[in-house]
Amino acid sequence: MDFKLITAAIGILFVFIYAFGSGIWVSSSPGWYSTLNRPPWQPPSAFIGIIWPYNFIVLGVASYQVSKSLTRLQNITWLVFFGLSIAAALTWAYQFYVPHNFTLATIALVLTTLFTIPVLYLTFKASLIMGLLLVPYQIWVAIAASLAWGYLTRN
Repeated sequence: MDFKLITAAIGILFVFIYAFGSGIWVSSSPGWYSTLNRPPWQPPSAFIGIIWPYNFIVLGVASYQVSKSLTRLQNITWLVFFGLSIAAALTWAYQFYVPHNFTLATIALVLTTLFTIPVLYLTFKASLIMGLLLVPYQIWVAIAASLAWGYLTRN
């Protein structure tokens, strides 16, 4: 099987793991979440309902675009950092919504933000358009990290 096809499939599989994994934990205690003191810069729920589907679609398309455009080493590097960013993001979802550990949740989202920087850089190398389409994801994870800190300091 072709290496580029395999890396595309792995990237897209990562997106599905990310979407379904986070969905499981985020929906685990909805009543608890509504009792929290929210940071004043928290976007409305409608925005969150739009940004996540957008992010998941763009991450899936970027997985394909990167796989066909970058070298073998760049593809592996992209997948490693993408996988690390997803692991950190899923750690946030679990820590925030299950044991309610705001400290670990905040650390996890800061790591997600940092791990996403090389993903964004390599995506720009693969395609200017895909890089631009992925910028909202980078901005969103940075905002989410600040929100996690906001919840940590208010609850």
